[in-house]
Amino acid sequence: MDAIVKSLRPFKNDNDDASPLARRDESPRERPSQSEVEEAVRTLLRWTGDDPDREGLIDTPRRVAAAYRELFGGYDRDPAEELGRTFEEVAGFDDLVIERDIHFHSHCEHHMVPIIGRAHVGYLPDGKVVGLSKIARVVDIFAHRLQTQEAMTAQIARAIQDGLNPRGVAVVIEAEHMCMAMRGIRKQGSTTLTSTFTGALRNSPEEQVRFMTLLKASSKG
Repeated sequence: MDAIVKSLRPFKNDNDDASPLARRDESPRERPSQSEVEEAVRTLLRWTGDDPDREGLIDTPRRVAAAYRELFGGYDRDPAEELGRTFEEVAGFDDLVIERDIHFHSHCEHHMVPIIGRAHVGYLPDGKVVGLSKIARVVDIFAHRLQTQEAMTAQIARAIQDGLNPRGVAVVIEAEHMCMAMRGIRKQGSTTLTSTFTGALRNSPEEQVRFMTLLKASSKG
């Protein structure tokens, strides 16, 4: 089940222009101001036992706020807009389109530490296709939010299914979670694999096998 994300007001500094809301179907919540964010970072620095006023940390709150704006910019972007322009002149092509090895960095919603992985996305067109960069952009939008890998996998598949209305979608994600590597059990190198299938790719085991076979075949090339 997907996590429910209520929309926030766009990131805005005193001199910034407001960016578009990622979701427009719910009442937005106010984002903290730049000064509030920086003060929160200063509090965390003090909590670690360090001095936020020492030379090396004096600009850290501002830098962290800027980094978070970039790392979590997916909340201000709408995947439907990326998938809005499609192409119907496909010369009758209606077979699998696969984009593999879409590298991404996300952040675990439980500990806010990195998730580093690759997404493999395929779909069965129904009369129209989308530019390949748009698929990667959809992955990027959801990666730039606080995530669980399971939710991110389902969100990508649902966005493509809703945006393109293909006969089926397949999404496979393999990723390493730093919350396992850096803390807790501290096991480096272990990866998690998740998959979601829709439509014909969900209902046909043969199509699923074909998708996975093509992924393995292309990886050997």
